[in-house]
Amino acid sequence: MINDENAVYFLMAAILLACLALVYAFFLFQNIKREKIHMRMLDKLSGFIHEGAMAFLGREYRVIIIFVIVIAVLLASLGFIPALQNVDGVGMGAAFCFIIGTLCSGVAGFCGMQAATKANARVSQAAHDKGMPKALRIAFSGGSVLGLCVVGFGLLGLTVLFLGFYLFSHNYALSAHVVSGYSLGCSMIALFARVGGGIYTKAADVGADLVGKVESGIPEDDPRNPAVIADNVGDNVGDIAGMGSDLCESYVGAIVSAISLGIVLTVSGKSVGIAGSVFPIMVCALGIIASIAAQVFVRMKEWQNPQKALSIATYVATLVVLVGSLLLSQMVFKSAYPFYSILSGLVVGVIIGKIAEYYTSDEYKHVQEIASQSLTGHATNIISGFSIGMQSTALTILLLAAGIAASYMFFGMYGIALGAVGMLSTTGITVSVDAYGPIADNAGGIAEMADMEPAVREITDRLDSVGNTTAAVGKGFCIGSAAFTALAMIVAYAQVAQLEVISLLEPGVIVALLIGAMLPFFFTSLTIKSVGKAANQMIDEVRRQFKADPGIMKGTSKPDYAKCVDISTQAALKEMILPGCIAVISPILCGILLGTKGLGGLLVGALMSAIMLAVFMANAGGAWDNAKKYIESGHHGGKGSEAHKAAVTGDTVGDPFKDTAGPTMDILIKLMSVISLILAPVLMEMEPLLSFLFK
Repeated sequence: MINDENAVYFLMAAILLACLALVYAFFLFQNIKREKIHMRMLDKLSGFIHEGAMAFLGREYRVIIIFVIVIAVLLASLGFIPALQNVDGVGMGAAFCFIIGTLCSGVAGFCGMQAATKANARVSQAAHDKGMPKALRIAFSGGSVLGLCVVGFGLLGLTVLFLGFYLFSHNYALSAHVVSGYSLGCSMIALFARVGGGIYTKAADVGADLVGKVESGIPEDDPRNPAVIADNVGDNVGDIAGMGSDLCESYVGAIVSAISLGIVLTVSGKSVGIAGSVFPIMVCALGIIASIAAQVFVRMKEWQNPQKALSIATYVATLVVLVGSLLLSQMVFKSAYPFYSILSGLVVGVIIGKIAEYYTSDEYKHVQEIASQSLTGHATNIISGFSIGMQSTALTILLLAAGIAASYMFFGMYGIALGAVGMLSTTGITVSVDAYGPIADNAGGIAEMADMEPAVREITDRLDSVGNTTAAVGKGFCIGSAAFTALAMIVAYAQVAQLEVISLLEPGVIVALLIGAMLPFFFTSLTIKSVGKAANQMIDEVRRQFKADPGIMKGTSKPDYAKCVDISTQAALKEMILPGCIAVISPILCGILLGTKGLGGLLVGALMSAIMLAVFMANAGGAWDNAKKYIESGHHGGKGSEAHKAAVTGDTVGDPFKDTAGPTMDILIKLMSVISLILAPVLMEMEPLLSFLFK
């Protein structure tokens, strides 16, 4: 059993392993940069994408920093309120942790973006010079930089803060609550990165598809399309920086929820002390070893099959975590039950990915059904996609319910938190595999714009098709981990707020429950509407350029790419503010008006509806996308047919579902949960403003 004395050594070991992840990420980045780009056009196109992506990220972070300052000041000011001066977890400590959380999450996204925009053209060059194995290695290395930075910065910041506050106060309960501010900082960056990046990428994608492919009949990545650079930039800001911040937030949130529940954990009637808080950190440190081992394993061989390589990497990482977690469980708790909870989370994560693949891959009947429905028009394509997306919630939710029940059965509420930790312990390799996708997509776009030979495009298309599958699996993984993490955070909130039960018989709880269930729908409407508004501007601009300069379509004039990049940038920065404000303000207002019980009801309601919406939108969007690709491969008339036009419409509807609104659902519920966890001690000292209504 870990005691207060030797816990410090375990935490220091976790810090060293987090640093190892960052060192290995730097090594991979340097290897990518050493690869030479011989074709000037590839270098030029990659430069356009890199400049656009980094410019957007810089402008986005300048907007976010305003929110960071305001929230940090609010957190710090709570410590100066006389009634709250003896309350754990508020004041300067929480504000400091919050700022460090935003920095770690932001830097992880920045490093991943740097690697992705340096790797894309080098993948195209490698496909031309040396074929599939070299192209796969560079694409996977680019994704691995993001994966290792996410777990490296995430675990490093959290562990240093937890250890620092513990050494300063010798109170691990205080340390655990204060570092909730770190999770809040990661959540704040994740929300804006996902919303802003999602609006950016889908505005460009929709504009490029509708005017380029449908109206003008030109290929997806044709250099004549003014929106094509903005579309490729969008792949990076949405699916690299946005996805990386998303999973960094999930990763940190799972650890924080387990730490918070570990404090009050008792085994055989005895408190386990700091062991319950250190154990999840140790499991995630083990996950770093597993992720590096998996990446080294993939780099040792020349792979011709990208799907096989990425699958084996995931299986290697999972196996290492399972064996190591069993040993840690026996060492810390003298029991295998914590390991069984971790195993439940890992198994659920893997199977949810397979369910997502079943509903979104064109190898299965559901996507093929949407493609065949496209033969009778746009409306039947939309109807079919909606029905399949809704149907997919059944298997996913039943599996989540089984996983949660199993985790609880093995080790109580702490077991649920361990299930989330288990699911996210392999985040390093999961993000690496997921981030590989947009790099391969960019490589294909660059190859098309540079007019490289068909053999090169065949390799990049194969890499990209595997990336579509990994993206669908990654979204399912995010959703599943969010359910576990948010539930564990709600339980941690109830513990801190000293709530033994949240009764549905109390009117205030029912009111809050209904409002909580409504919030994800309202949030979704705002983000989808934002994509529509931004896409309208993009469509108008592309049409204007085609009309004003006929030489663009003839290939004798160069489109104004910069104007389209600027449209997406400005729209994304403007439209992300309102959804972000709603996510932050909602739990604060509910807690002030309805108290701790009402806030608990809000969190439960939001969790229920957000998970359903997230699964529906992710799988419907993925199915529409792959139905379009299935037709483009030669089925039902192929490209340019009426079925293809209907499928493009379905894909356009699905784009904001799967890449903007859907991914933000899991961030929304976790952000609300961690805000509630931080505010719980404050709300306990206050009388709810609307309490007189329900007496």
